[in-house]
Amino acid sequence: MLKQKIKLSYFAILISFINLILYHLPFYKFVCNNINFKSVNGILLLLSLTILAIVLNAFVFYVGLYLLRTFGKWILVLFFNLSALALYFVNTYNVILDRSMMGNVFNTNFEESSSFLSFTLILYIIFLGIIPSVLLFKVKIVRPTAKKFLVHISLTLVFLLSLAYVNAPNWLWIDKNSKTLGAIIMPWSYVVNTCRFYHKKFKENEKQILLPDAIIKNDEKSIAVIVIGESARSQNFSLYGYEKNTNPLLSQIENLHHFKAESCATYTTAGIKCILEHTNSSKLYEILPNYLYRNDVEVIWRTTNWGEPKVNVKNFIAKTELRKQCEGADCDYDGVLLYNLKEQIVASDKNKILIVLHTSTSHGPTYYKKYPERFSIFTPECKNVELAMCTQQELINAYDNTIVYTDYLLASVIEELKQLEDYKSSMIFVSDHGESLGEKNLYMHGLPKSIAPKEQFDIPFIVWTSDNSITIKDQEALEQHHVFHSVLNFLSIESPIYDEHMSIFEK
Repeated sequence: MLKQKIKLSYFAILISFINLILYHLPFYKFVCNNINFKSVNGILLLLSLTILAIVLNAFVFYVGLYLLRTFGKWILVLFFNLSALALYFVNTYNVILDRSMMGNVFNTNFEESSSFLSFTLILYIIFLGIIPSVLLFKVKIVRPTAKKFLVHISLTLVFLLSLAYVNAPNWLWIDKNSKTLGAIIMPWSYVVNTCRFYHKKFKENEKQILLPDAIIKNDEKSIAVIVIGESARSQNFSLYGYEKNTNPLLSQIENLHHFKAESCATYTTAGIKCILEHTNSSKLYEILPNYLYRNDVEVIWRTTNWGEPKVNVKNFIAKTELRKQCEGADCDYDGVLLYNLKEQIVASDKNKILIVLHTSTSHGPTYYKKYPERFSIFTPECKNVELAMCTQQELINAYDNTIVYTDYLLASVIEELKQLEDYKSSMIFVSDHGESLGEKNLYMHGLPKSIAPKEQFDIPFIVWTSDNSITIKDQEALEQHHVFHSVLNFLSIESPIYDEHMSIFEK
């Protein structure tokens, strides 16, 4: 049949059916887990959704191939390969391709994306992407006349409207689950949500809205260090009651406080925005480092990560720059963030200093690559990017080792600050979001917070101060937005946007 000509209408139905068979297993898993097979409505809904998926996709493919001709085939080739790639991540990590997840995709750099490469991923692309694409071009299509084309699309629209009318009793169910359904239907999940992501990005102000000018109230030498954690969840910190000793160093440090906290979102860009902004807003207000730098505070930003809003400071140093002169086992890990840090502080001629260390320590799926070998405390470790191929204990062991390394990094920051006796200093550690480690068959992060498990948004918020005279408020739980106002308070920065209730420090 592949060597013969085929009518466009038949070809569109065939491609739609292939699309349903190859790429919609997650769709059927979700539907079957959320309908009642014992009811007539449940069976009708499953049947109707199947017919709708076939007919609606066939309709779109039919119109597209008629209008775009050969170019339409190339678009289908792109869809096949992208759907194969998307299906791998949905099946392997249980992600859903909503707007925020597509934002994560476009904010991912090569280093992070390459860490997902596996033999199974290559097989997905070959068998579900390349081979169907080759077969697609072996078929010659016979296009209908303009009159037949109009008749076909008219009849299809009538059929789709009739199907929607018959399913009136199930509209409520479809509306309730529309976000999840729309995030697992191929190829429209990633196509529509990519458009939604860029539409939202286009509507956002590109230039940060400046905050009111601030005043430095005194000349007291003060350092505030913000350590932004990556994918650190509080339940794996022994400070928070975890049964394994993942905080052997921090647990011995005086003046250390830890609080319950939730992240604003379950992905990096939104989490960091919340940590650095003064209030929860869809607008892009001037973030903390930019604000303080503009108001004559020394700001040092060091990062092994990405995903932050634009940082407009002189001393922005990425890991590639830090690694050039760094020597030692930690230089290939987040320990590089501490290289020559104390010397840089001492060299500053400012009395007020803000340091931001943006880590990547607990980012999956290659947790075992995030710490030096000496921190392989809990074994055996998961060393497979397909996390479901490891036992959950192996996965948790590898993740727990990243927390032990985080413990070491934070303790090292505190020890360096203690040596700067001329300065009053503080350290705040807060994560951008949490992480799933196989609970409910979910991995990593990125689910919409409305449906995400607590593992993806319960985060550590750890505070240390060098001076016993500094009183930290006794609070049950904190938000990421507490960071902005706490730093202003600690550094004695007077500002019209300062909120005393959002500071963790007493005046």
